Parts: sequence; C-alpha cells; structure tokens
Amino acid sequence: MAITIKKIDIYPLGYQEPNDDNAWRYITLARIEASDGTIGWGECISQFKEATYATAAMLDNGLTDMLIGKNPLENEVLWNMLRGQVWWYGDAGGIAAFAISALDMALWDLKGKILGVPLYQLLGGKQQERLPVCASTHPKSSDIGDMAAELAVHIQNGYKIVKVGFGKKGHANLGTNATRDIEFVKTVRAAIGADAGLIIDIGAKMHWTVPHAIKMATAFVEYNLTWLEDVFQPDNLIGYTHLRHAVPEIMIGFGERFWNRADYLRLLQADVCDVILVDPGRTEGVTGMHQITQLAARYNVGMDPHCWSSAIITAASLHVAFASTNATIFEMKPFENPMQHELVTQPFHPVDGYIVVPDGPGLGIEVIEATVEKYNLKRK
Repeated sequence: MAITIKKIDIYPLGYQEPNDDNAWRYITLARIEASDGTIGWGECISQFKEATYATAAMLDNGLTDMLIGKNPLENEVLWNMLRGQVWWYGDAGGIAAFAISALDMALWDLKGKILGVPLYQLLGGKQQERLPVCASTHPKSSDIGDMAAELAVHIQNGYKIVKVGFGKKGHANLGTNATRDIEFVKTVRAAIGADAGLIIDIGAKMHWTVPHAIKMATAFVEYNLTWLEDVFQPDNLIGYTHLRHAVPEIMIGFGERFWNRADYLRLLQADVCDVILVDPGRTEGVTGMHQITQLAARYNVGMDPHCWSSAIITAASLHVAFASTNATIFEMKPFENPMQHELVTQPFHPVDGYIVVPDGPGLGIEVIEATVEKYNLKRK
C-alpha cells in the first residue's frame, strides 16, 4: 500500500534569544505525519510575532490541506503545486515563502526517513567533509575593548571566524559613527589575531550612503575582513556595483533578505558579491535553497548558509551545504539557546572549529515534541 500524507500540524513558537540580548524571536514549525507513522519536521524563520501568526494562519487555513493524501516521496511535485497555489500573493516571496519553506523542509525530512537515507544523499551526495564554523554574534557592550575580548573568547573556544552584526540591540551602537566603527574593527582584529576570520554585517537597520560605505570599506581593507555583508538595502544593486568598483580588495556577502531563485538570479547577474547568504527557512525550503546554491556555483559565487534559527534549520542547511560545491563557512550561535539546545536530542556543536553533516535519515535529528509544546504560542 502506498504511503500518503496523513496529518500536518503547525506550531508557531516564541522564545527569548540569548544571542540577541534576550529579544523575543519567533519561528513556525511544520510536523508532517505519513500514513505509516513516519514524521518529518520543517521550519521557517518567520522572525516576528505578526509574521509568525500570519504564516501559521496561511498554513492552517488552506495550504496544508493541499498535501493531505498526497505521496510524500513526490516532494518536488508538491513544492511546485504549493508555488502554483500562491501565485496571486507569493510570487515575490513574503509570508507565502515562509509557509512553503516550512512544508518543503518537512517533506524532505519525511522522504529521507521513509527511504532511510540522509538528505544530502537525496540531493546528490556529499561534496565535502567539513566546514569551518563562524560564531555569529551580536555583541551588546558599550565598550569596544569588552566587545573585542568577547569575540576573542569565541576564537579561543575553537571557532574559526567571528561575525558581528551592526545596528543590533544592546549598547554596542555599532554602525553609526565612522571613527568608532573603524576603531572597533581594528581592536577586534588585534584581539582575535591575524589568522581568525572576521565578518562585519551592516544589516537592515543601517542606511549607509555609497560614499560612506566606500569610506568604511576602504578603512576596513587593512584589517583583512573575510567579507563585508549586506551593506545596502536589497534593492540597491547599483550601490553594490559602485562599492565593488571602488574597493575591489574587499569581499562582499549579500542576499539574506531575498526570497527565491528569481531574486538570486538578478543578484548573480549583477555581479555584485562574492558570497550569497541563503537559508531554507526563507527561500522556499530545501528545494529553493538547493536550486539557488547550484545557480550560484555556476556563477562561481560562494554560499554561506544563513541559518541563524533553530536546530531544524541548522540540520537542513548542513545537508544543502554539504551537497554543494560552493559552501564557504557555517554560521552558529555561540551561546546556548532554547531552539538549538532544548529542541533536539543531540544539539549541534563544532569540533575543533569545524562541523560535519549528520548521517541519520532525513535531516538526521530527533525533535523533542515536549519542547515544541513548551514554546507553542497556540497554548498561550
């Protein structure tokens, strides 16, 4: 008897994130159960409360119904069906992309478990054995020396790279004063040493002009950044073109706020970055991320799995990254948090500064359902 999709449950979760000054963050999980009892889990990074409730409502009131009774092994057929359904309100991404991401990821997990193989095998096989791990951080102290010392501890603890977000919560106030920002990067480089990687993420809250960005990038060249990330808003491709021409010595990372293959194709054709940031919790799931990653490889552009969320997305991102030829690093949160360390039976940890992909079937993780219920917003 053919296996079919029997039941889908949607869980909007809210939790406080120690890696972001204990700010409230939100994700949406999908649990898909097959007729033989096999279960697959997926997630989207809906991030804010209103987006999380909206994503859950979209899934609960129509999208999940489309999958009931379908063959879960035909997951890419189902992905195209879901994309066809949201044509009126999802061609450009947004909440519809979140919803598809959670379902698609769960379908891949389910398929791997039914077939008894890890996801990376379903994607074509493992292309590399390990990736260097980046401690992705939001330092919050007002003192530059204290922040540099905090970042140096991550390197001492074995991380190969540190990434710093500007414009974040806390008292860091990074990204707003040129002299202080340059002094910060100088101090961090001295604290972490010459061999450690250093990424500066300008981020969504900053609104740098092209002249300011060129000034800062020129100053940062001396401190050997791994790359400078998301300098401008995502629609400002011309700004990146000017920056790239003015400061060719600095590597550019870009793309965490894009939604689908069409977005990344425009980005790659514009030739404005060296590394794209992409994750399966936003870009229409594992299917979308895998397509985008393969596309970037054809343009000789690296890929950074931007998976700053739960262990479910960490697992999915690992499988896509290891099935690719152009994955560069792997970002992880350096401080323990509920969605990484309470959610699965075997949380992810770097070993000697590197991470490997799990070999279990599907995503290779076991979700603790009691933790899901603990943070479930539907129970509040």
